[in-house]
Amino acid sequence: MAEAERIIGTPDIPDAEGTEGGEAADRGGETAPSRGKRRIMVLFAVAVFAYLIDLISKMLVVAKLEHHEPVELIGDWLQLSAIRNAGAAFGIGEAYTIIFTFIAATVIVVIARLARKLYSLPWAIALGLLLGGALGNLTDRIFRAPGTFQGAVVDFIAPAHFAVFNLADSAIVCGGILIVILSFKGLDPDGTVHKD
Repeated sequence: MAEAERIIGTPDIPDAEGTEGGEAADRGGETAPSRGKRRIMVLFAVAVFAYLIDLISKMLVVAKLEHHEPVELIGDWLQLSAIRNAGAAFGIGEAYTIIFTFIAATVIVVIARLARKLYSLPWAIALGLLLGGALGNLTDRIFRAPGTFQGAVVDFIAPAHFAVFNLADSAIVCGGILIVILSFKGLDPDGTVHKD
C-alpha cells in the first residue's frame, strides 16, 4: 500500500478541526478547493492540447493526403492513408452515426460534471485525454460531410493488419487505459485510495 501511495499520491486528509464542507488542507497550506481548481485546469489543458493536435492533424490530412496514395512511414507496417469513417472503431455501425454523436456528447457532459469532484492529478490527465479525444471526433461528426451530426470522422493512421484511426482515437484509448490502471490501483477521482 505504501508503494502505491508513493506512486499515485495520497488523498486529501481533512484537518483536525474538520474544515467546513469537508475541505482538506494540503501539506503546503493549500486548501482542497484550490488543489481541485488546479486539477481542473490540468484536465482542460490536456483536453485542449489533445483536441488541437487532433484538429490540426486532420486539417493537414484533408489538405495533403485525401485523394492521394498512402504515404509509407515504415514500409507496409505503418502508413498514412486518409479515409472517412461514419461508424465507430473498425468502421462498425456506419448507419448509426447520430448515435455515436450522442454518445460523444454524453461523455463530454459526464466528464464536465465529474471535474467538480476532481482532486487527483492522474485522473485529471486521463479525463483530459478522454475529453480532448471525444471533442475531436465530435467536431468531425458535427461539421464534416454528409451533414450536421452525421459527419464522417477523418482517420489516417494505418498500421498493417489493424483498423485505421486518428489522434483523437489514440487520446481516448490512452485515457481509457490510464483509468483502468488507476481503478486497479484503487485511486478514485477525488484523490482517495482504497482497498477492495
